Amino acid sequence: MFTGLIEEIGSLKKVHRQGEAMVLTIEGPHVLKDAAIGDSISVNGVCLTVTELQSASIFTVDVMPQTFRHTNLKNIRPGEKVNLERAMQAGGRFGGHIVQGHVDGTGEVLSRENNANAVVFTIRLHDASLMRYIIPQGSVTLDGISLTVVNAGETSFSVSIIPHTLRETALQLKQAGSEINVECDVLGKYVDHLLHFKGAGSGEGNGGPSAPAKSGITAAFLAENGFF
Repeated sequence: MFTGLIEEIGSLKKVHRQGEAMVLTIEGPHVLKDAAIGDSISVNGVCLTVTELQSASIFTVDVMPQTFRHTNLKNIRPGEKVNLERAMQAGGRFGGHIVQGHVDGTGEVLSRENNANAVVFTIRLHDASLMRYIIPQGSVTLDGISLTVVNAGETSFSVSIIPHTLRETALQLKQAGSEINVECDVLGKYVDHLLHFKGAGSGEGNGGPSAPAKSGITAAFLAENGFF
């Protein structure tokens, strides 16, 4: 689990690609200060496992086909900057929001506009069905950065970036047309799943099939109990 507070801008040193499988070599001395093989590090919002420590500042990670197909890592090139964050410690401050490092899809930066001391990014989701999880004043993760949604339309939404966040993350390099990883708020995804789940329960005795189980949670139930 991560918080979406980027610890370091890393640099991609090498990419080894074989079909939809990849090995990335990344430089990031800060996130390696207490790292070990097997640890999780978020790279542009993607939870990846450290497979090799080449030095005190360089590590490697594997990217499997599922991750290749659903994130912007498939288009990454040596020399590019990436957002890095170590998995959160149980006793640490929770400054962002719950980030799993499980990217739901990608989006395209439609515009980048100055607004006083902030910069407003407008993002169009490649999978418009994800917009049901994008809620004004709710949380969203872009390339691993915990951000607040300013407004949301049918296929796009906007976030407002303070100077510190822009300066301390690779978001500073994104322009109109850039691809970006999007992870929606996990709480919304769980509620949506529970409301629409139509899976089957376990069979009687011998493990055989049984009738589909129905969830007791409905929109009316949530409204009656103050969730809406």
